[in-house]
Amino acid sequence: MFLVDYPMTEEQKMLRELVRQIAEEKIRPVSRELDEKEQFPSEIIKTLGQADLFRLCIPEAYGGMGPGLLNLCIATEEISRVDGGIATSYAASFLGMFPILLFGTEEQKKKYLPDIASGKRLTAFALTEPEAGSDASAVRTTAKKEGDHYILNGTKHFITNGGDADIYTVIAVTDKTKGARGVSAFIVEKGTAGFTFGKKEEKLGIRASSTRELIFTDVKIHKDNLLGQREGIGFIATMKTFDSSRPGVAAQAVGIAQGALELATEYAHKRVQFGKPISSFQGIQWMLADMATKVEAARSLVYATAGMVDRGLKDVGTASAAAKLYASEIAMQVTTDAVQIFGGYGYMRDYPVEKFMRDAKITQIYEGTNQIQKNIIALSLIKKYGK
Repeated sequence: MFLVDYPMTEEQKMLRELVRQIAEEKIRPVSRELDEKEQFPSEIIKTLGQADLFRLCIPEAYGGMGPGLLNLCIATEEISRVDGGIATSYAASFLGMFPILLFGTEEQKKKYLPDIASGKRLTAFALTEPEAGSDASAVRTTAKKEGDHYILNGTKHFITNGGDADIYTVIAVTDKTKGARGVSAFIVEKGTAGFTFGKKEEKLGIRASSTRELIFTDVKIHKDNLLGQREGIGFIATMKTFDSSRPGVAAQAVGIAQGALELATEYAHKRVQFGKPISSFQGIQWMLADMATKVEAARSLVYATAGMVDRGLKDVGTASAAAKLYASEIAMQVTTDAVQIFGGYGYMRDYPVEKFMRDAKITQIYEGTNQIQKNIIALSLIKKYGK
């Protein structure tokens, strides 16, 4: 139940109902098992593809349903409401897709986007390195031009969908003398000689999502796979990709918080103490009211930001940062309160609410820590009002 009646199209309402049905019928029954086994949800990803959910945000010319970041946020939120890890596996494919959509040549779009839209091939975004996380300009993976090819060498880590994705957008340095302007992006396919996978990470949360190390050893990439057929656009491609993807992370956070709120409300109605359901106690009622209000405020910010992107507004970076910052902070607060309402049972793995708390934490960290989001917001304010 939402507190606000959002002005959605009939198609968006149908999308929400479809994804919620899939989440309840296909995801919830296996959520705990996949989390415990840290198993990539291959069958569920296939189901999402069959439901055309990878066609969101992709223009019809490339096999998609047309632009619509809000649609992707709705889908991501509904999956996250049941399982944040599976939502990560799903949404991360869009993270790898956005650079191709935003900066790829027409030939690159025609070659890769139809298979991504159909769900036939997953993607991943390969930016993070041991020395380059929040500092996207500090990558050390190199791409040296040799004739018609580039030779990639380096290591990426903490890559979502690593090993399970088929297409990787890889950020590498082509000219270290130019700083951020010497960073480029490449489309690298799984199975390319010299491209291997290292350690699979064991994580606190989102355990149904695979996170692996990528290793590039003299990987030969044809110049046709240089994103946009232009060197030096890797950094700007990364920043613009985050402008579109951070509302998705925020939607994930909202979904996780919503799921935890629903569990806590249901439990409070059933749990009896001192001869009464704990939902009759004002202290619990106030907690639930605060939780619901925070979730709705976060959702409103996410939907408004996604709407800005869908309207084609160019300066959305600050709004995206704010949505990601606020929604992820709320997710951590709400899931923590949900565990508190469950009391001792909330700390036990027999109950699902502890998983929501574990899954929420990563939303404050990946695609730019919340400290980085605060920097973005503050710098925007200073630039506008600090004259």
